[in-house]
Amino acid sequence: MTKNAHKVLTSNGLKCIAVAAMFFDHFFSVFLVQEGLAGSLLRITGRVAAPIMCYLVAEGFAHTRNVRKYLGRLFLFAVLSHFPYVAYFHLTWWKATSVIWGLFLGLLALTLAKSGKLSFPLKLAAVLACCLLAYPADWNYIGVLWILYFGLYQGDFKKQMLSFALIGIIVFLIPDLYHFGWERMHQFGIFLAIPLLYLYNGKRGRKSRLIKWGFYVFYPVHLVLLELLRLLTGV
Repeated sequence: MTKNAHKVLTSNGLKCIAVAAMFFDHFFSVFLVQEGLAGSLLRITGRVAAPIMCYLVAEGFAHTRNVRKYLGRLFLFAVLSHFPYVAYFHLTWWKATSVIWGLFLGLLALTLAKSGKLSFPLKLAAVLACCLLAYPADWNYIGVLWILYFGLYQGDFKKQMLSFALIGIIVFLIPDLYHFGWERMHQFGIFLAIPLLYLYNGKRGRKSRLIKWGFYVFYPVHLVLLELLRLLTGV
């Protein structure tokens, strides 16, 4: 058996896991009573979606031939996803937006942080600006920081996971449990992403335009479909 024989997941495989986890998490968040034990338990696995997406954005930065086009795709789908997101979750349209906006700003922060043309103070200011702009997004600046450190430590899995855990605990779990209490224990599900990322083999998998664009298109489309389902069922 080779040293990396356990590395069985491609980026396409991780995308499929993230998409499935996200879909069911969004479904359960509206169609189940959140205060009950079932509502909390069923949302545990959904917590892996954001960490996986952030990791894949950092991986995409490391392997893309054109980061500007990559930024453009994320910005486009952040715009397309905005109104489906706020409609489904009954949010004020100018106060909140989807996680795609945070992914775009995370990629932008990483691009600027890795730039050889900017001084350290300018890089720091740029990252802080991206964090501030990401505040209305789902997962807000947490996603920006995860992408940033996944990218800065690309190739060093231990440092990636250590920074992921520290950011998750300090700026996500502790504030969330403090404000909302122990009924939010399902948020610890973010750590289920670590073994999944450990199985990642660094390969994209089968090249397909359907898979490439399907990941982007799925986000706004699934929110529209879920909203239609809610209207039909009267939930």
